Amino acid sequence: MTLRRIRRHPLTCPVLLAIFLLILSVQLVRAASENDPYKILGVSRSASQAEIKKAYKNLAKEWHPDKNKDPKAEDMFIKVSKSYEILSNEERRSNFDRYGQMDENQPFGQSQQQGFRGFHNSFYFDESFFHFPRSRDFADSKYLLHHAQFNSDVLPDSHKRPYLIKVTSEWCFACIHIEPVWKETVQELEPLGVGIGIVDLGYERRLANQLGAHRAPSIIGLVNGRVTFFHQAVTREHLRQFIEDLLPHKLVEKITDDNYLAYLDSWRVENKPSVVLFDQVPVVPLLYKLTAFAYKDYVRFGFVDQGDTHNTRLLRQFNINTYAPTMLLFKEDTEKPVDIIQARGMKRQIMDEFVSNNKFLQVPRLVNQQLFDELCPVKQFHRRRKYCVLLITGEDQAFLPGNKAFLDFASFNQKDVLRFAYVYQRQQQPLCQALLQNQATLSPQVVILERRSQAGKVMYRSVSGGWNGSEEDKYRLHEQLELLQKDPTYLSSDATLPELNNEMAPIFIIQWMNAAYDYILQIYDDLLYSNWREMMPILSLIFSALFILFGTVIIQAFSEPGESKPRKPKPKEQGQTEEDESSRASTSSRPPKKDFVEVTELTDITYISNLVKLRPGHINVVLVLTNASKNALLRKYAKEVFSFSGTQTLHFSFLNADKHRHWMPSLLRSTADAMQGEGHSDEDEESPDYAGHVLALNGHKKYFCLFRPVFTGDDANDSSSETSFSSDSRRKSRSRSRSSSHSRSRSHSREDGAVPKRGSSRATSIEVHHKLDRLGLWMERLMEGTLPRLQVPAWPSLGETTNSSTES
Repeated sequence: MTLRRIRRHPLTCPVLLAIFLLILSVQLVRAASENDPYKILGVSRSASQAEIKKAYKNLAKEWHPDKNKDPKAEDMFIKVSKSYEILSNEERRSNFDRYGQMDENQPFGQSQQQGFRGFHNSFYFDESFFHFPRSRDFADSKYLLHHAQFNSDVLPDSHKRPYLIKVTSEWCFACIHIEPVWKETVQELEPLGVGIGIVDLGYERRLANQLGAHRAPSIIGLVNGRVTFFHQAVTREHLRQFIEDLLPHKLVEKITDDNYLAYLDSWRVENKPSVVLFDQVPVVPLLYKLTAFAYKDYVRFGFVDQGDTHNTRLLRQFNINTYAPTMLLFKEDTEKPVDIIQARGMKRQIMDEFVSNNKFLQVPRLVNQQLFDELCPVKQFHRRRKYCVLLITGEDQAFLPGNKAFLDFASFNQKDVLRFAYVYQRQQQPLCQALLQNQATLSPQVVILERRSQAGKVMYRSVSGGWNGSEEDKYRLHEQLELLQKDPTYLSSDATLPELNNEMAPIFIIQWMNAAYDYILQIYDDLLYSNWREMMPILSLIFSALFILFGTVIIQAFSEPGESKPRKPKPKEQGQTEEDESSRASTSSRPPKKDFVEVTELTDITYISNLVKLRPGHINVVLVLTNASKNALLRKYAKEVFSFSGTQTLHFSFLNADKHRHWMPSLLRSTADAMQGEGHSDEDEESPDYAGHVLALNGHKKYFCLFRPVFTGDDANDSSSETSFSSDSRRKSRSRSRSSSHSRSRSHSREDGAVPKRGSSRATSIEVHHKLDRLGLWMERLMEGTLPRLQVPAWPSLGETTNSSTES
C-alpha cells in the first residue's frame, strides 16, 4: 500500500479566513438591520417627521395585535412602536445616528454589542476566558447614569440626599477588585436614603468630564450639587464615613437638660416644628442625619443620648422608654408632643412618613413664596379646594394675645380644606397692601383667600371687625367659615398677589463667605490630591495675574524717569536757513530717532530671523563678547553706534563667544580661501580671543565685513602703532583709495581691521575699553560701502561643533 503525503495548497488558510470574516460581517449586518428603526419603519435616514409619522400609522394599523392574528404581530408592533419613539425624538434620533443607541436607558453602542454577543453565542464564545462577566451586574444596569438624567434628576435631588457615584469602564481590572466592597456598601447605604449612581467612562464621556472624572475606578460624592472625590482605601467603613462627612455640619443639635427648653421654644424664630430622637448610642446615627438632611428646610432635629447622666430630667419629664429608640415631634406646644413613634428597628420609611405628615406648624408664618405655595396650593378641581385663613398682624408684644387667640381657634377648627397661617405686616408689605387695598391699618386683620392661578390671582374676603382675639371675633370668623363651606362664591373680591419676600435668606456677606469657604476647600482638596487637570485653569489665572503685576512693578522700577516724560520740541532758531528747512522736510517721513540703542542677543531662537532670513538690504551689526567683557563692551558699543541707530536697515546684536565658541572659527574657516587670497595671515585667524570683534552681516547676499580691535593708546601718532600693519591691510587700503594721502590710507587700514603683529608687546595687551575705539570710523565706511566684503558659502549654525584637530 502506497502512502501519499497530501500537501495543502498555500492559499487554503487565507481562503478560510476570508470565509470566516464574510460570515462574521453577514452576522453583524443582519443583527444591525434587525434593530435599525429606519428599516423597521421603511423610511430613509433623511426622512422628515411627517414621513416618519405617516409610516408609523400605517404599520401600527397593519401589525396591531387586535387586527392581525399573526403570531409575530405583537413583536412586530412593539418594534414599530419602539422605532417611532426613537425617530420621533430628535435627541434619541441623533444618538442612534451617531452611536446606534436603541434605548435611552441603554448605553451608547450596546445594541451593536448585543448583536456581536449573539454572534459569539452562536460560535460558543466564552468571555470568562478573560475573567470578565458576560453582562453587567445589578449595579451597572440599575444605577447607570446618563448625562441628561443626571442634570434633570440627580443634580436637583442632591439637595435632599447625598449621592455615591462610581466611575467605571470596561476592561478595568481595578474596578473588579473593588466590586465586592461596592456591592456591600450599596446594600448598606441605599436603604438609609443614599442615592447610588454608576457612570461608564467609555459610554458617558460627557458626563464624566462634567464630574471631573478622567480615570477609572473613581468614587465621587455629590451633595448640594458639589462634587467631592473619594481618596482613601475602598472599604465599607471608609465609604460610610465619606458620606457622613459630606453632610453639612449642625444638622442635628445635641440636646441635654440644660438646653432643651431653649431648643423647643425656638419655633417662633425658626418657624419650624422640632423633632427629638432618644437613643442609647452616644453618637448621632447616620440614618437620623440623612433624614435631617432631607427635611432640613421644614423641621429642626435634635438628639438625646439616653446613656448620658445629664439627661435624666429630660427622660423623666417625657417618660421615655430606654429600651427602644423614640422620636417626639413638637410644634407650638413645647410641653406636649403632637406625635410620637417608638421602634427597635427604626426604618427610613417610618421616619419619612413621620416627618412628612408634620412638616408645618399648626399656624405657620409665611416667610417665603415656597412655603406659601405648599400651604395654599392653586385650585385645580372643584373638590380639591383649599382655603387659606391668613392673619395679618405685627411682631410687637402688644400683638401676642391676639396671635395666641388665633392659634387656639386654629387648633379647634382643623379641617382638610382649611389652612391657617399668619404674616407680619412689616415684613411682607407688598402682600398686605394688595389684600388690604392699600389701606394702612394698625389693628390685625383676618383674610380668607383661595388661589386661582400660578400668576398670583386670588379670590378673597376680609373678615369685618378686624381681629382682637375676643370670643366675639372667634364667633364671627367661625360663622363666615361656615358660610364659605355652603357657598364658594362667598369670596367676592379678587387681587393679584406679588411674590413674597424671603425672610430666611442669609445676607449677601454670609452667602459670599459660604461660597468662598466651599471654593477654598475645593482648591485645597485638588492641591492635596494633585488633581491638576481641574486645577490648571485656576493656576494659570493666578500665575498670569502675578506675572502681570510683578512685571509692571519691575518695568516701572528699572525704567528711567526721563522715558515717561514727553519731550518738548525745541523752539526754532531765527537764523535757520532754507537748506535746513529743506533737509528737515526731506527727512520728516523717517521715524524719530530713539534715545537708546536696541541690541538683541543672537541665540538659537533669534539666529534664524536676525541673520539667515534677514530681509534684502538689511545688515545686522554683531558685537562678539564674553561674559567677562560683556558690560564694558556693550556700553562702548552703544556709544559708538548710537549715531547710526536711526537707520532702518541696520540692526544691532551681540554674540556671546563663551556660549557659542565654535561659531567664529567656523565662520572664518568658511572664508579662509578668500582671506588668504586677500593676504590675511593664519595667525590672525587662529587668534582665540574674539572679544571686541564686530561683524556686519548681510544674511541675504551671504557676506560680512569684519572689524578687529585696534590699540590706539594715549598718542594717536605713535610710530609703533602706525607702522604695525599687516600686508593684507596695506594692500587693501592702497587699492581702495589711490587718490588719498598716505596718512588717510594708513587710517583706513586700521579701520579695516588691521591688528598689531605678535612681536609687539603693546598689541597683545589691548584693554577692554580700548577695543572699540575706531568702531565709529569703521561704521562710517560701512555706510559708505567702501569696506571689503568676505563671501560666505553658508552661514554656520550656532550649535555647530568643530573637530579638536582644527581648533586653535
